[in-house]
Amino acid sequence: MADGARGPATGRRSWGAYFRRRSSNTSDQDDGVEKQPKPTWTMGILNDPETIEVPGSVLLLSKERNEPLGLRNAPARTSHSSLPTGMPPDAASVKEQEEAKKLTKDGQIILEPQPDDSHNDPLNWPAWRRDCALLCLGLYCMVGGGITPIIAAGFTNVADDYNIDVARVSLTTGIYMLGLGIGSVIFSPTAILYGKRPVYLFSSILFIASAVWCALSPTFTSLILARIFQGIAVSPVECLPSATIAEIFFLHERAFRLGIYTLLLLGGKNLVPLVSAAIINSLDWRWVFWIVAIVVGFCGILLFFFVPETFWDRSPIPKASRRISKRPSFFSRRSSAKVALSKGSQGAPAVIETAESNIKDGDAEVRDIEEKQEVVRAKKQRHIGFAPVMEDPALNEKQDDDNLPLTSLAVGPETIPPENAEMTTGSLTPINSPGRATDTNRTHENMTPTPETPSFRPAINQDSSAASYFHDPEAQLPASRALSSDTDSERHSFANISSATMGQAYTHRLRESPPQSFKSQLRIYSGRINQDKWWKAAVRPFILYSYPAVLWSSAVYACSVGWLIVISECVAVIYREGFYKFDALSTGLVYISPFIGGVLGTAVAGRVSDIIVRAMARRNGGLYEPEFRLVMAIPILITTVLGLVGFGWSADVDDAWIVPTVFFGVVSFGCSLGSTTAITFCVDSYRQYAGEALVTLNFTKNIFHGLVFSFFVTGWLKADGSKTVFMWIGIIQLVVLVTTVPMYIYGKRARMWTVRKNFMEKF
Repeated sequence: MADGARGPATGRRSWGAYFRRRSSNTSDQDDGVEKQPKPTWTMGILNDPETIEVPGSVLLLSKERNEPLGLRNAPARTSHSSLPTGMPPDAASVKEQEEAKKLTKDGQIILEPQPDDSHNDPLNWPAWRRDCALLCLGLYCMVGGGITPIIAAGFTNVADDYNIDVARVSLTTGIYMLGLGIGSVIFSPTAILYGKRPVYLFSSILFIASAVWCALSPTFTSLILARIFQGIAVSPVECLPSATIAEIFFLHERAFRLGIYTLLLLGGKNLVPLVSAAIINSLDWRWVFWIVAIVVGFCGILLFFFVPETFWDRSPIPKASRRISKRPSFFSRRSSAKVALSKGSQGAPAVIETAESNIKDGDAEVRDIEEKQEVVRAKKQRHIGFAPVMEDPALNEKQDDDNLPLTSLAVGPETIPPENAEMTTGSLTPINSPGRATDTNRTHENMTPTPETPSFRPAINQDSSAASYFHDPEAQLPASRALSSDTDSERHSFANISSATMGQAYTHRLRESPPQSFKSQLRIYSGRINQDKWWKAAVRPFILYSYPAVLWSSAVYACSVGWLIVISECVAVIYREGFYKFDALSTGLVYISPFIGGVLGTAVAGRVSDIIVRAMARRNGGLYEPEFRLVMAIPILITTVLGLVGFGWSADVDDAWIVPTVFFGVVSFGCSLGSTTAITFCVDSYRQYAGEALVTLNFTKNIFHGLVFSFFVTGWLKADGSKTVFMWIGIIQLVVLVTTVPMYIYGKRARMWTVRKNFMEKF
């Protein structure tokens, strides 16, 4: 009766009620009252019977803030990824760090991730440098993206040249996709261990060589082998640029830049075949590969000069290696000041000297740095003195007027500078100084030299031009740079460099070094940046097949992109050999339709999906579940199945050429929705494994779909007709998308099951 008296108003409780009850003081007083059990279902999703904190779920607290749930249940990574995943901050330090966050120029957006106070941090590069790197890389991706169906309009020409059947020529596409799949497994772990720059440059060289090989191929077998290596060369285009963009742009800048990258990649897949069709029509199909070699050579030059290594490890050293911070006594601070005075006359101590050394390649320098740090610790020299002060009359005048004592800053966490410490040019900035207190709301773009922060002005904030960048700044700056530690990665790197990983040591060297010149950034190889085993990094993407969300995403992504490749393989048979009798140029013009459909699909997919997700999260008490993304399967199913069946049926009954061409665009629209939904659902479910998941999705698309269908689809088309072929393809697409229903219902429990099994970290 008591429950009934409460009425229906309390029948449905929001997720926030559970969190309020957990922290309420009245819970102890109501011990006699039976607690309401957790609901089994929420918005059609089965909840985990043991916990509501499932990794992937996010509690939307406000428009500009959210709180991921299940972080304490999520396993910690034991390896590195091509995408920066970051580390959740300590709860105790969040409030202290919020006041010192760097902001944008207008002070409205907190920069995420927080950039280090180093000119060499990619996030501190001038905007023109970062955008230039994006455009150079985007142009390379545009060319690489269009290589898959590059001779689709000329299949008939290739068949005539080698005296083979047109159905066999489609193998050039399938074998190329085999190379894409193999290459992603090779280059992704290589980039994790050795950096992305050498991978980009090597792939461009291999790309040029394979294009020349294709142009000179005397036999069809030689062309097939050349296409395999061409696929391997182009594979970094699919798996690495997203990570590069994440490393050089802030969170609020990434969406627009990722949109540019996606547009260029998508444009390449549809516009490059159009250009190649014009070349085939006017010259010859071999000239397509000669021109590709010339264009890729130009792109390689751009990559060499304008896309430096972008790796920067922002993860702090794990808690286990940190020491408990203690505020020193008055006497220890007095002794620190004496040590600093004595060392100030003799020059900078050993730790600063390590910062003045040039960056060298290989693991030897990592060991040298760690050995030097251990020597310093063994001698109890935990303090950094002042670097040589620059001759500045204005600053010297101010120092004389203020009559400030010289003090030192601790490298380790045991010591903290005096509260009244102010720094001179070339010195360290105190974390808790009064000068810093006035700088808590500083902006990233408006940092100007002050007595408290005189020596660092991020490169992104300077009115730097291209001309100043090409000069050698190292000859104009003092050898020792001011050090600051206002981000987690900096503070913990200073304190625990001896226990740092290889990537943290690499970042530490760059952080301590003067700004790199244009010439120094042309270095092809900067040394190994991670200590993971290559074969383990290569195998990890395959373990993700045991994760239901990744398996579903792989199937949907493979079908979404794969059907476009299948249609490309059939274009020559339908438009050139069939009823329409098009030439190569007219066949290439057909690709305008999927280009328009793909652009519209990419533009609509994210916006519509976000609107649906926000509406469902509001009805769910502010709790977002990745499964909400699966609602997009409804428009995906309608557009793709309708487009596939319509394309095959209209071509079979000899409708006007515009009818199958329009259906081709409808398929492209639906496939863009499908690929976007598959990627977002996969990443939202397992954000910490996003790098490996992208490799898994692309491997599935290239091997299990692109390669397999290339063996029989054109022969099947010529034997049974386009109506039968695309009816069955539509049924396959329907069956794949129907699996969305159990994925939606059981997806949350499946996520928690994978967390408990922890397959990835057990490997």
